[in-house]
Amino acid sequence: MAHDAAPKYRQPLTGILAFLAFFLIAWGTWFLFSDLRGPAKLFPYPFVMYLAVMILVGLWQHMLLGDWPHQKLSQPLKGIVMTMVNLLVTFFVIHVVFYRVLGLGFNFLSQSNLDAVAQAGKAVLPGGKIMSVEAMKAAHFGESALVSFVLIGFFSYPVITILFGKWPIRPSTLEQPQAGFAELGWTSLVTLFFFVVLIVPFWGFLYSKALGSSFGLNTPWWTSINGTNHIHWVFGWWEWSIIALFMTANVWRGKPWNRIRLPQPLKGLVSMIGVFTMGYLMALLCVKIAPLWIGSDTIATLKAAKPGNAEYIRFLWYHAAEIAGFMLIPFLIWHHYFEDRTPFRDVDGWAAFAFRTVGVLVLGVINYLFFYYANFGHWGLGNSHMTSVSQRLIHGESLVWNFWWIIPLLWNDWFFGKWGFFKERSTAH
Repeated sequence: MAHDAAPKYRQPLTGILAFLAFFLIAWGTWFLFSDLRGPAKLFPYPFVMYLAVMILVGLWQHMLLGDWPHQKLSQPLKGIVMTMVNLLVTFFVIHVVFYRVLGLGFNFLSQSNLDAVAQAGKAVLPGGKIMSVEAMKAAHFGESALVSFVLIGFFSYPVITILFGKWPIRPSTLEQPQAGFAELGWTSLVTLFFFVVLIVPFWGFLYSKALGSSFGLNTPWWTSINGTNHIHWVFGWWEWSIIALFMTANVWRGKPWNRIRLPQPLKGLVSMIGVFTMGYLMALLCVKIAPLWIGSDTIATLKAAKPGNAEYIRFLWYHAAEIAGFMLIPFLIWHHYFEDRTPFRDVDGWAAFAFRTVGVLVLGVINYLFFYYANFGHWGLGNSHMTSVSQRLIHGESLVWNFWWIIPLLWNDWFFGKWGFFKERSTAH
């Protein structure tokens, strides 16, 4: 569908109907595949692993390859075909690329390899105890490592499109699929750079301290910065950076980075540093103010878990990432289905920019309150442990739900061209 498509039912009705439709689809499919009361009961793993890779593959299909080779199919056939391809590629990426190919060199990226190590009785814990296959599968080490790779990819793959204008692949006369695969190779290199620096040290710590010894992988260099060696420090500010990046492409409509008058790649580098700065400051703000509302019971439980407040600090950074996750639906639905509507005539003006920014934050807070304090995570999603407020906050796993929630929205926009909610403007009256 063309970018000048018109809402099918006028506004704001189109946006409201889209919001309700995506919520119900996400909720229904969550029950089928993830909810512990449903038939599949895949929460949290391997559900979160498949969901993460699905979004990453969808990003490759739409943002890098421009829907090739299905771009000429009519809707809804195009969306159906692209969804089926997404599922097949997702399975291939997990079970072949990571588990069987990259797993030839990196066991920590292959759950099947780690299970085989335990099966052979070679997973030796400190003190000489052998880790069982059941314990290895329950630990989800390989699946978690794959998810951490995808987390980095949520930023590193689209940043080249959003902030660097696809440099150095564009401008050029290169056509698809050559352009898409060239960009996939370039962005994969960028992803690998960030992954090695920000993710691998945690797994070095895990294998050296928790499972025995590790000489080949370094341990976290960020421990002295914030008092935790956990990967959740990365999660906190990286997730907020993802939010800032995609708000740039959505409700911010390119602001403020499109005001930078520099050639690429300098413009992209300055913009990316700005996004990282914004992301870190937002995460740090959440870390500082979250104790104001999470309650003394939550704080006491976390501080009692590990010496030196390590668990408390870890939680605060992870919860910062969770807070960021609640912003996803507000800015995506506002941009794609409410068309960035504001009370201001100039939709690209600074007043509209500020209005949408504050609006996203307010809606994100409402989303947060609905999940944790109205306890939707318990009665809606089947997280049976979410009884007291402290247990909800500590074990809520809201990021899993928020990323699952956006899949119907993204698929409808990326794959189906907003089919069902928008129509070509030339046919609108």
